[in-house]
Amino acid sequence: MKKVIYAFGIILVLSNCSSARMVDSWRSQEYNNYKPKKVLIVGVTENLTARKKFESQLKTELKIRGIDAVESYDVFAPTFTSLKQTEEDIEKEVEKISNNGFDAILISAVKGVDEKTTYTGDWYITDYYWRRFGRYYYLYQDVYFDRGYYNKYKIYNIESSLYNLKENNDKSLVWVASYSVVDPSSINTTVNDYVKAIIKSLENEGIINKIN
Repeated sequence: MKKVIYAFGIILVLSNCSSARMVDSWRSQEYNNYKPKKVLIVGVTENLTARKKFESQLKTELKIRGIDAVESYDVFAPTFTSLKQTEEDIEKEVEKISNNGFDAILISAVKGVDEKTTYTGDWYITDYYWRRFGRYYYLYQDVYFDRGYYNKYKIYNIESSLYNLKENNDKSLVWVASYSVVDPSSINTTVNDYVKAIIKSLENEGIINKIN
């Protein structure tokens, strides 16, 4: 599953019906009116299936909003992702992409994975329960008898960044946001939720247009 989720490259504590949620974001003041026209979408992952699902769905959402978007697997040569690249090699690739009309790159990658533990039992926070040892012990004694009392899960911390290719320098970062994805069990569902979260973030920042 770690390889599957690495496709995003979204993030989250489960929120309502979504498995993805934005944790934090930053927008450069250098690009208050910036709107990309042709974007290369990059999902950093060794899982080609997951990468294609993510890049394809994000491409569809961006095109709906009038942005020319292209998946990286249609642009990068197989050797670019299968072999470790030097910084010089990457800069050459960026220059080639820019010369082909791209003015932005949106890249997503997993930054880390957190191990979490929760309790399957009910939570009681009423002062009445906390003041009586008998009630408190009665409610939580299952920890001794129920092997499933503790529920362990993983939270994938994913980061998405948008770069302005026309300003290929230390100030080329337009926008970056962190997301959390909680122990996803389905690639399709996770990709769908994560893409929606990215699109919502970009819309709220005014980087892309909202649709009715």
